[in-house]
Amino acid sequence: MSDQELKKGDGPSVLEVARKDDGKFVEPLQLGKRLKEIRLANNLTLEEASRLTGLARSTLSKIENEQISPTFQAVQKLTAGLGIDIPQLFVPPQDGPTANGRRDITRAGEGTPHPTTTYEHELLCTQMRDKKMVPFKCTVRARSFDDFEDWVRHEGEEFMLVLHGEVEVYTEFYEPVKLGEGDSIYYDARMGHCLVSVSKDDAQVLWVTSR
Repeated sequence: MSDQELKKGDGPSVLEVARKDDGKFVEPLQLGKRLKEIRLANNLTLEEASRLTGLARSTLSKIENEQISPTFQAVQKLTAGLGIDIPQLFVPPQDGPTANGRRDITRAGEGTPHPTTTYEHELLCTQMRDKKMVPFKCTVRARSFDDFEDWVRHEGEEFMLVLHGEVEVYTEFYEPVKLGEGDSIYYDARMGHCLVSVSKDDAQVLWVTSR
């Protein structure tokens, strides 16, 4: 979108969309600063935001610097591209920590597959970058501790919930423990660990790993 598309007469201003019940305009507080705050919270450059929203980089820069006011059409492109709702643009910028409004949805069966010899992972919410947690479902193929060449170890902490079947959890400093459907465990992922299915069918678990 060029700057010409944001000139008066090309569509209703964003100010004309935000109205009180009495018909008076609601002046957004530093809309450009709020937009920049959302973009940076999503770790996006102007170029990346331009590709996501379909708005020119120069246009985004001028909006963020309060040099132009976007039309409602431009706001729709911004919210769709950045994955936010229009009301989020009218929240005053915060000086301290604030919610960035990010979200990512994975429909059932539409995760990214990542099979191994012992597990069949389904990675969830892979479109969101720089997550603090990594969620994934896992079908447990392993049936014995001997199916693993070595302990699994990695940085962070891990939460695991049994969705279906029964598993036996092996950890480096504890005796093995059996967990059934609905049971869960939280542990330091730097400690050696692995998981085997002890059900008739392959068990399925939900894992959430911190970064």
